[in-house]
Amino acid sequence: MKGELKIVTWNCNGALRKKFEFLSRLEADIYIVQECEDPERAKDSKYKVWAKNYLWIGDNKNKGLGIFATGAIELQDLKWETDGLKYFLPYRVNNNFNLIAVWTKSNNSISFRYIGQFWKYLQIHREHMNDCVILGDFNSNKIWDENHSICNHSNVVKELEDIGIFSFYHHQFGMPQGAEMHPTFYMQRNRNKPYHIDYLFVPTEVGKRITNFEIGHVDEWLEKSDHLPIQFRM
Repeated sequence: MKGELKIVTWNCNGALRKKFEFLSRLEADIYIVQECEDPERAKDSKYKVWAKNYLWIGDNKNKGLGIFATGAIELQDLKWETDGLKYFLPYRVNNNFNLIAVWTKSNNSISFRYIGQFWKYLQIHREHMNDCVILGDFNSNKIWDENHSICNHSNVVKELEDIGIFSFYHHQFGMPQGAEMHPTFYMQRNRNKPYHIDYLFVPTEVGKRITNFEIGHVDEWLEKSDHLPIQFRM
């Protein structure tokens, strides 16, 4: 990879048009944002200007998955088959490396909800994913393994490790899955309901180059969203 980029992933909990200026204080090169509006159909002119270099997918124009970059960065949609799974947006950055933005949904599936959506996506694209940076809101944690069958959180983590991809947070802090000390989500913005459900998965060699990994502070971000941002440089 050439040069250093600052990347942020954040579920904005809707209405990014009212929050993008606050988010921009992080001064990132690339923002992956869940639950954001489609800039093409948005009415807010300032938001449209801010989002001039972007990719976006979603069924609801007000709540989709977006990737927003500074003007100097080239985003190439890889257009991988999704088979109706929600939501995954793979793209190539500056013709240099591949990144997959994630926002898993229930997708009206009983057996393959949330992490099950990613498990199925992994089965389809496993051969393409061993050199990808994968990040976003997975809506998943090992503590809910019993709610899933073969497609549970622990099995997904193992399958990723089998192709050389690991969770950077767990490696960096030496913590096992399901025992995280740093929440990324507060259900209903309740400080008594903390969970770790947002992740950065990276190939081993890429992980060695990551610096300045941070999870946003609850006092700063909870007013804006039920999720905290993850930011890092690579």
